[in-house]
Amino acid sequence: MRVRKILAASAFIIAFLGTFTVVTNAQGVIVPIICERAPRCLPPPRPIIVPLQLPVKSIKIDTKINAQVATTHVEQIFRNDTDATLEGTYFFPIPETASISEFAIWEGDKRLVGEVRSREEARRIYESIVRRQRDPGLLEYAGKDLFQATIFPIPPRADKKLEITYTQVLKAENGTVAYRYLLGTGNTAWVNTPPPRPIPMRETDDAEQGIRRSNNPPRVGIVSGRIEIETRDGIRNVYSPSHDIDVHKSGENRATLSFETVGKREQQDFQLFYTLSRDDFSLSLLTYREPGKDGYFLLTLSPKDAISEQEFAAKDIVFVVDTSGSMAEAGKMEKARAALLFGIRALHDSDKFNVISFAGEEHLMESGLTAADARGKSRGEEFVKNLKPSGGTNINDSLRAAIRQFNSNSRPKMLVFMTDGLPTVSETRVEKIVENIRETVKSAEGLRIFTFGVGYDVNTQLLDKIASENGGTADYIEPKENLEVKVGNFFSKVSSPVLTDIEIDFGGVSPDLVYPRKMPDLFKGTQITLIGRYQNNFDNVTLTLRGKTGRETRTFNYSNLRFPSRAEENEFLPRLWATRRVGWLLEQIRSNGEQKELRDEIVELGTRYGIVTPYTSYLATDGSEQQTEFERNIPRPTSAVNGRNSRMPADLEAKPAAKVAAQSGAGAVQMSMQQRAQQDALKTDDKDESIYLSRAIAQQVGTKTFYQQNSSWQDAEFKAEDGLPEIQVKFASDEYFNLLKQEKELAQYFALGEQVVVVYKGSVYRVVK
Repeated sequence: MRVRKILAASAFIIAFLGTFTVVTNAQGVIVPIICERAPRCLPPPRPIIVPLQLPVKSIKIDTKINAQVATTHVEQIFRNDTDATLEGTYFFPIPETASISEFAIWEGDKRLVGEVRSREEARRIYESIVRRQRDPGLLEYAGKDLFQATIFPIPPRADKKLEITYTQVLKAENGTVAYRYLLGTGNTAWVNTPPPRPIPMRETDDAEQGIRRSNNPPRVGIVSGRIEIETRDGIRNVYSPSHDIDVHKSGENRATLSFETVGKREQQDFQLFYTLSRDDFSLSLLTYREPGKDGYFLLTLSPKDAISEQEFAAKDIVFVVDTSGSMAEAGKMEKARAALLFGIRALHDSDKFNVISFAGEEHLMESGLTAADARGKSRGEEFVKNLKPSGGTNINDSLRAAIRQFNSNSRPKMLVFMTDGLPTVSETRVEKIVENIRETVKSAEGLRIFTFGVGYDVNTQLLDKIASENGGTADYIEPKENLEVKVGNFFSKVSSPVLTDIEIDFGGVSPDLVYPRKMPDLFKGTQITLIGRYQNNFDNVTLTLRGKTGRETRTFNYSNLRFPSRAEENEFLPRLWATRRVGWLLEQIRSNGEQKELRDEIVELGTRYGIVTPYTSYLATDGSEQQTEFERNIPRPTSAVNGRNSRMPADLEAKPAAKVAAQSGAGAVQMSMQQRAQQDALKTDDKDESIYLSRAIAQQVGTKTFYQQNSSWQDAEFKAEDGLPEIQVKFASDEYFNLLKQEKELAQYFALGEQVVVVYKGSVYRVVK
């Protein structure tokens, strides 16, 4: 048994897939060849199909973090589905500064250990493979460390399990600790160009070995992760921009997080941030800034876990529910009744509430707000249980009656409105209803209105506008969704406000275009995430937080925060900010009509950051109207790219505006939900498999977006008319590698292909064959 390992200065993964070239993910990978070692490896019948990399059956990550020291244990299981005994080269990227403490290759109950090679030898091997294979994907992780081992044998029709453990000290900045597991860059590229001939890792040709390479795109099976955090200080502001995580806390000082993905072609690195704090309200700050450009920041605010009921702000809340005849369909009334009962039972004794039902006219449980004590809740439950659907939909009068329940006191005020229909009784004009609400709400300062549309027969423009103008949100329950669960989850969230009427003073920093535009209230067990830009820079600034806890106004100061002139980490922030900005712009168009300035900005942001919108989803950028069926189903930007305007047929030109402006129906509901999701976005990945296909012509790399122009990948920022100085290098030449040694950041862009155009540090770099 021969095993070796190399700690190298760069990491790479390779694959050749028939008529496509694939830059695959950066998790550990085995590149196989047929074993020729007798007598254990008798040659199988020829020819035989061998995968270009072994399928990854599962990846299991188990990380323990104690005092900012993270120990990560990884178990990978690969599958050999061929009838041949294989030998493979295993590559595994590890974080910079990390040290490997354990590596195991399992063959039955045998455990094998490897030997260490020098970084210099690893660099030489790395560059020779790039030149020989002519695969730019080898540059995917240039500049990071690589673990390399030879795996032998890999039995036919069997699994191969590997385990690796490494330790690292995590960085902390602005009080926020960052952890990253290198799953992949999220830059999987499918290119419709013939690939170079695959060359196996040994000095023989595939033809001589009787090997045919499989052209099936690889998928990773199950990727699961479990992270345990234990600290002396409280764990707050837990946030992942890359994955949906499930968080369980055991007191203030311990937390367990988990995530799982199944069968994804594309993986992106798992990223995790958390704050260590004992404050009543913890604040964390992440920044990103390129030299000479605006900076981006993400600010997260969360309360301590140990909050007594006495610390909750006593609130006034009115539940308004549609009981028109249509609510009898599909059990909607029963689900709405159950959701209301849940909301009433979740109230605290110090709260006050009322329930209003409406159909042709409104019916009030009480003439005014009543205490949410045992007697009041009993009255509320009795009223809700007796609700029956009948009549039309009087939205105007019911909302005005509900608003009049509130006065101008300092208590948090919430109005929750549920309807499944369009206004059909009393005032039915959207503009007039909105105007009436505007006038009535003046007597209830600080009122938050939350609207829920049930089904598709609702006016989304009306519900969106009422919510956005009054500090709330609009949400929708599609026919396939459970009204009781969705509205019940909302009631759970808003039942315990701990800080209201929040204001943040950024000191001398000049924040710009911060989202959400209106600061929401903070509730127990939740956190607020602000994303914005900044122009000036400070290395030591104090932020001041003000808000009400009950009737008392409190002030909190957070010092030694940095808004630097240069910050290279957290490169996901610009695209995340742009996603929220696009969502807000779409909401403005839906509420106030399309304007050229708003539309143009959506197109510019969508094109630059690769964000799919109604205005960037129709045509290719090469000016051609002759498209294949595959191309017609791929979202393509409609804006000018690289100085060439795309042509838009007349029958498509009106579609974006019509789609955004739709007021009711399934399309309108889904459009409203999309723009709301974009405004609340906390992650930058796309779950939709159809969006994955669009990466045949669009790629996000770091903060940049590239579009395929013929056989070249071109930076969306490149414009020939700018006249920037141009540097041209030949792929895999000595000049090419020398440039990458000087400017390591270019490697992630050059990894797109053999022909790349990228704008970098005021110059245009053009890679040619």
